[in-house]
Amino acid sequence: MNRVFFSLIFFIVITLQVAAQSDEVLLTIDHHEVRKDEFEFVYNKNNNNLYSDADRKTPKEYLELFINFKLKVVEAENLKMDTSQAFINELAGYRKEIAAPYLTDIEFNEHQVEELYRRMKLEIDASHILLRVDENASAEQEQQVLDKITNIRNQILGGKAFEDAAEEYSEDPSAKTNKGHLNYFSAFTMVAPFEDAAFNTPVGEISEPVRTDFGYHLIKVHDTRPNKGELQVAHIMKNVGRNATPGEKAKAKTAIDSIYQLLLDGADFAEMAKKESQDRRSAVRGGEMPWFSAGRIVKEFSDPAFALKNDGDISEPVKTPYGYHIIKRLSARPVPPFEEARASIESQIKKDATRQASGKKAFVEKLKKEYNFLEDKAAKAKLAELTIADTSALPEDTFFTIDNKNFGAAELTAFIKRNNIKTGSYLSVYDNWVTDEISNLEDSKLEEKYPEFRYLMNEYHDGILLFNISQEKIWNYAAQDTAGLEDFYQKNKDKHMCGDRFNGHIITCKDVSVREEAENLFGAGLNADEVLEHINSDEEELISIETGAWEEAQNPVVDYYVWNGKDPENFDSAITFVRGDIIKPEPKTLDDARGLFISDYQDYLEEQWIKELRNKYKVKVNKKLLNSIEGV
Repeated sequence: MNRVFFSLIFFIVITLQVAAQSDEVLLTIDHHEVRKDEFEFVYNKNNNNLYSDADRKTPKEYLELFINFKLKVVEAENLKMDTSQAFINELAGYRKEIAAPYLTDIEFNEHQVEELYRRMKLEIDASHILLRVDENASAEQEQQVLDKITNIRNQILGGKAFEDAAEEYSEDPSAKTNKGHLNYFSAFTMVAPFEDAAFNTPVGEISEPVRTDFGYHLIKVHDTRPNKGELQVAHIMKNVGRNATPGEKAKAKTAIDSIYQLLLDGADFAEMAKKESQDRRSAVRGGEMPWFSAGRIVKEFSDPAFALKNDGDISEPVKTPYGYHIIKRLSARPVPPFEEARASIESQIKKDATRQASGKKAFVEKLKKEYNFLEDKAAKAKLAELTIADTSALPEDTFFTIDNKNFGAAELTAFIKRNNIKTGSYLSVYDNWVTDEISNLEDSKLEEKYPEFRYLMNEYHDGILLFNISQEKIWNYAAQDTAGLEDFYQKNKDKHMCGDRFNGHIITCKDVSVREEAENLFGAGLNADEVLEHINSDEEELISIETGAWEEAQNPVVDYYVWNGKDPENFDSAITFVRGDIIKPEPKTLDDARGLFISDYQDYLEEQWIKELRNKYKVKVNKKLLNSIEGV
């Protein structure tokens, strides 16, 4: 499963809007029913926070788009695409992520919320040194690590540079290249103990050793600054795997550069993202990502994103550890006022894994009451006498009951096998078993208990299917159907015209005397190849000639001489000149505009496909119910 947005978005919090419950069927497609509440949720979600108010749709307008979307999903289901193991695994991965905050119950107070808001308004620039501690380390081993990092701190206080100590000692793999520097981050970016220490360490000073689940840290704070707020961007991504070969990297770079040129030529960003981006989560939304702050995305992505000055600006291709991206700024917003931020802060506290241990315990206790947990203490006591390594048979007792379901020896054995537990007494795993079973029960009921969870799972389910079937039926097909593309080009070649172009040569000479000789040779009627052959020798290249056809804004030297542009950077007009003619507009060749014509051909194929699906499947709309839905 492509997890880009996972390293890129595992920091990001998705805000859910809860729609009113309703069991009324609004739409039926081939016996697949869509209820009013599901449509309202999707409609409201996709008509808020739009880039432009002009994109806002009425419920009736949006329903037509929704029907087209659902037709593709129904087709994918009828083709059994939702039964492939790859699909099942991918959807299960997403479900595990979004279910996590529903399976804990973290308590907090007003002081914590206010303190975290204070931190939200700041960004800290810091470095760290990490010494790892094995999760099964003994108290003696843990003390050895603490003593070692304390010694490192003393070395730094004695004059050793922090970055040198990080490079020498830190067990964070990135320290070898970044010397421990983490760049700027804000609240909720780091695990809680680390964040607490960083925000309580003055600028220029070094923290005491800090224990997290990763081990012991030393933190040096370099600077603090006001938080820049949040951005919403869209992006197009070409993935580059960690072990990609130079050829694979070059292929991805060529692909992203080609897409960037198409965007400069006027291609629609959202459509290009849907068809070309390999970030599957955002591709179905035209590349749109959730809101993020600078510290919640890797620096290689956040820096160019925050450098975009205006809504609608597009970055040049940028490289991150995950591949190549083109970023489009959609909107920006400052840190909200406290009362507006409160709900988000409370939600993020609940999602903090470092707080979930105690939260899990409280959560389980609450569920025990809800599901009428009953325990047979006498049966439980028998477990103390048996060890997992023994071959002794477990008693055939019911150890506990949850929601009127009995749990005995068979379920306990299955739990031990699932978790590959080899040693210890049965009693030692009992509490974890209870937690696991009651959490699994609650997990199985999330769609039933929480409509917003059900809607989001439907969204992921349909989004994955849409991506897969569109890739098969449209995107890949259009690129591979050379005969169909050629026929489409011949019928639509006038759609993409070249503007006025300068057709000729850009000549760069070693010095003024070489330029004079070159101009004389051109004046005498020699062509570019003959001029090169006449002036250059095997020993020395005195002149270079670039041949092509350029529209305005495609080449700075041509712009300077032909379109009255500004002086190009590092340009010497004394030794560089052009020769050629301006040619009038004409249709672009298929090779010159292949990406644009493939995009148009994909649109054409999709239009024909939608017509086929509308004829294939019966669509029934409850118009009275549709009219009862209020527009955004």
